[in-house]
Amino acid sequence: MGGVVMDWMTMSLAERNLAFNNVAHVGAEAVQARRAAWDAASEALRARRPGHLNLAYGPAERTRWDLYPAADPHAPCLVHIHGGYWQRGSREAFACLAEGVLAHGWAAALPGYTLAPEAGLTRIVAELCRALDWLQAEAGGHGIAGPVVLTGWSAGGHLTALLLGHPKVAAGLAVSGVFELAPLRDSPHVNDLVRLGEAEIATLSPMRLPGVAKPLTIAYGTAELPAMVASSRDYHARRAAEHLPGELLPVVRADHFTILDELRAPDGALTRAALRLAG
Repeated sequence: MGGVVMDWMTMSLAERNLAFNNVAHVGAEAVQARRAAWDAASEALRARRPGHLNLAYGPAERTRWDLYPAADPHAPCLVHIHGGYWQRGSREAFACLAEGVLAHGWAAALPGYTLAPEAGLTRIVAELCRALDWLQAEAGGHGIAGPVVLTGWSAGGHLTALLLGHPKVAAGLAVSGVFELAPLRDSPHVNDLVRLGEAEIATLSPMRLPGVAKPLTIAYGTAELPAMVASSRDYHARRAAEHLPGELLPVVRADHFTILDELRAPDGALTRAALRLAG
């Protein structure tokens, strides 16, 4: 993968597990502090912008949207899919990631989705397809009628790649995603709850699917785990080989968590990448 030599057949279970364990790589205490800061900033943003929150797009408890319209209803809209290896996280906790584009007069929107083990990956993808259907039909009534740039981080980066083909989506920004799912089958910290099987690995790994001819920026932190770096680089190479549009964006010295600073900041590298995708 991307110049990183990993022989999954000879690696121990512990080695396979650590290859994609971002919390262990960065340190649990540092991650906990960062999550607490995100929670506080997100709570403050939602308190300032309460007018279009908790909008149901489906029957499940977490199938809801939080919308942050812009002053101009035709401004671009950043849709962000949260991460957490499909088993953690929430739209509420990651609301602060809208701050960067909101400062540029954009709209933003964050969907929730049911988490593993209550939902498998097939259901999660189906829920988010339904969420985008709802956005296409209903967002105009909430003051959001501009082009959608779909973004996601970690598990959300994977989901961004899968959902790029939705007709509501103009372009995508996949941040620190895993685009070949097979190695995660042997990662207990992921698959004990997600329970990926061979069929889902084959049908929901972006590396194995035909590429979508829309711009997709693929970003990663240069201080991330080697397997995570390789995942992004390999997927970009696969798309480039098919002559599909989109840049590869290495964020220097960023790890799997600090990279999100670049989406929160109005002048951050990921915010600038989103602005470029909107033309």
